[in-house]
Formats: sequence, structure tokens, C-alpha cells
Amino acid sequence: MQKRLSLDLQFFAGEKTEKATPQKRQESKRKGQVAKSPEVSAAMIMLGGVLLLYFLGGWMLEQIMAVYQINFSQFIDWEWSPQNIRTLFEQMTFSGMKIVAPIMLIGLVFGVLGNYIQVGPLFTVEPLKAKLERVNPIKGAKRIFSIRALVELAKSLLKIAIISSAAFGVLWLGKDELFSLSQQSIGQSLSFIGSLVFQMGLVASLILLCLSVLDYMYQKYEFEKGIRMSKQDMKDEFKKAEGDPLIKSKIKERQRQMSMNRMIQDLPNADVLITNPTHYAIAIKYDAETMEAPMVIAMGKDHLALKIKEKAKELELVIMENKPLARALYQQVEIGDHVPEELFMAVAEVLAYVYRLKGKIN
Repeated sequence: MQKRLSLDLQFFAGEKTEKATPQKRQESKRKGQVAKSPEVSAAMIMLGGVLLLYFLGGWMLEQIMAVYQINFSQFIDWEWSPQNIRTLFEQMTFSGMKIVAPIMLIGLVFGVLGNYIQVGPLFTVEPLKAKLERVNPIKGAKRIFSIRALVELAKSLLKIAIISSAAFGVLWLGKDELFSLSQQSIGQSLSFIGSLVFQMGLVASLILLCLSVLDYMYQKYEFEKGIRMSKQDMKDEFKKAEGDPLIKSKIKERQRQMSMNRMIQDLPNADVLITNPTHYAIAIKYDAETMEAPMVIAMGKDHLALKIKEKAKELELVIMENKPLARALYQQVEIGDHVPEELFMAVAEVLAYVYRLKGKIN
């Protein structure tokens, strides 16, 4: 029964039921593990491309027409020579880059914006590092036939179905104009087709953007589920951050030992030891020429108090029993502090008595 109970406790301790701590989240972020949906960036890029065609589509069409005009009016009569081919290649490359550059710039800006909206400023090369587990065929097969892969497949099919339906709806609304294109001029036909393509692209990008928001919520849920921690993980993180309790206790014990050794070394300089008599021991030192008030140079409680008293007896220090004063000094003063003003008169009387015993005053 006890063994079964122990196994159950180990199971629940290892089950990941706790929310991730800020330290765990920061560590995951450094590794590039964040809640992110690629659909958001894709939707942003598509929307940016559609808006680019709307505002610069006419200019891009003019540039393409200019390239064709130059090809069929000037370059067609050129003789084939290395110099002419080089000139033709340079001009065509420049014209092509001038047309493609806005598309690449919009794709870059909207792609970065889509990622920035989701994860904020983040730069890490951790996901780019080579890992053998990525080429492991067994793990690869598990990823292909996993529940997550089925969910991604279902999302893709749903996305295709919704966008296709929306595009068909746009075409259906313009079916009358579409069937009468044969009766229109080339310019009117191109204008109508361009308008229809823009409408389909805008509707598709807006739908994709809405779907990407839902996908981001799902990815965030999966991410939060994936970084959950077990109670043992939280204990291990606490130990890592704060230090092992066993090591910390040993360090504290070592610090107490060093503090006691310093007190024992300073004890010969004390003028009097005030005791409780068994619970507290406080060593007082006073030099009228260098000190404004008496100072506590050693103090202890219980076992440490006995050690101090034993050492004081070896040094033949004056030991005085004063329970209220010893208790008050232990509660209000630390080692190296001066005696507080409210206890100064009581300590002064004790020092005066000690000085009379030593013959320093009459």
C-alpha cells in the first residue's frame, strides 16, 4: 500500500499541471520557443501585396509595358554582340528590379510586422542550430502522423474551403460583367479583371487574417500547454535560483561559525559580560577617549551564550547577571552597534561598578 501511494505521489509530482514561471518563459523565449502562428505573417504579407497592387498597380503595369515597348521597338533591331548583350542584360535587370523591389520590400515589412505583433522584439539563432533529433526518422514519422499534424491538415483544408468559397462569391457577384467581356474593349476588360482580382485578393487576405487570429489563439493554447511545469520542475528551478537548501544551510552554519570565531577573538577587549544568566550573553566595550557610547562586541543566545561565558571565565572578565538589561540589549542591538540611548544609563551603571572593581575609579 505504501509503495502504491509512493508511486502515485511520484506520478502526480511529475505531471505537468502548473503554469510556467517567468524564468521558464524567459528561457523558452531565449530558445525561440514562443506562441506564434505563421498564418499571421502570411496574412499580413498577402494583405500588404494586395494594397501594393491597389496603390502601385498602375505604375507597375506602365513599367512592364515600357519594357515590352523597348524590346520590340529598339532591342529587336540590335546586332548580337557581347557588348549589346551586356547592355541588354543590365537594362533588363534594372527594369526588373525596379518592378520587383516594392513587392519584396512590402513582403519584408509586413512579414516582420506580423512576427513583431505576436512576440515583440526577439532575435535568436537557437532555432537555426543543427540538431540530430530533427533528422531522426522515427521522431519525424511521429510528427507526420501526430494529432498536431492532423489538426494542421484540417486547418489547411478549412482555410482552402473558406477562401475558395469567398473567391467564388466575388466572381458570382460579377458574373454578368464577366460574361459580357467579349463585347468590351481590351482596356475595359483589363480594368474589370484587375478590379475583380483586387476584390478577391482583399477578401481572401481579410478572411485569412481573421483565421490567423484564431490560429494564433490555438497556438498560444498549445504553447502554454507545452511549457507547463510539474511540481518537481518548480522545486528544481527554485533550487537552481535560490541554491540547494542543504548547501545554503551549510553556508549559514559556516557563517555562524566564522561570526562566533570573530566574537571570541574580540572578547578579550570587552570590559564586562552581561548575562541572563543562561539564555543571553552580551559583551560590552567602552573607551571614553575614542567612543561616544559603549559598543556591543559579542553577543549570543542559549548555546552560543554558554560558549561566550566559558571563554569570558577563561579570560577572567567581569560577568554580571542582569536579566532585563541582557534581554533588552539582545533584542535591540546588533554586534558592532552602540548601546541605544534608552539603555545607556543602565549600561553606564554596570560599567561604573566594573571600573570600581578594577580600581579605575573611586
